Amino acid sequence: MSGAEGLRILVVEDEALIALELQCLLEDLGHVIAGVAASSAEAIELGRATSPDIALVDIHLIDGPTGVEVARILSLDPRTSVVFMTANDKRIPADFAGALGVIAKPYSERAVAGALRYVAAIRAGGQPEPHGSDGFRPASEGVAEDALWSQKPWAGARP
Repeated sequence: MSGAEGLRILVVEDEALIALELQCLLEDLGHVIAGVAASSAEAIELGRATSPDIALVDIHLIDGPTGVEVARILSLDPRTSVVFMTANDKRIPADFAGALGVIAKPYSERAVAGALRYVAAIRAGGQPEPHGSDGFRPASEGVAEDALWSQKPWAGARP
């Protein structure tokens, strides 16, 4: 899994079993869990305190459909890249709220690993591999005129 090893990941998921399963999967893939949050306030606080490389954010959290706002706030930090994880991508705005893409739930190990490789390539300034319909959709496929990529939210990433 070259290019995506050892990322620090914040899991923003209100369903405890899904969060635990995702933590185990991420650790099996060689990543470090920066924290787990079930609410928007907890996610924002943990994101600011830990500055994770990636935040995997569910749309609907314990305090309602607040994941989009969490993504907007966390993606303001150039050290953190955001990827949505949701079964309902219709709630994602056209600008993806600063997120680099979305992993469809229910997710597979392949979709998660592919998304992390994609984000790692972007953070490293490289050209990410094109993705098929493996459960991950880059934001560039859903944003007119590729507006997200011109903003380079990953600039200033840790070496």
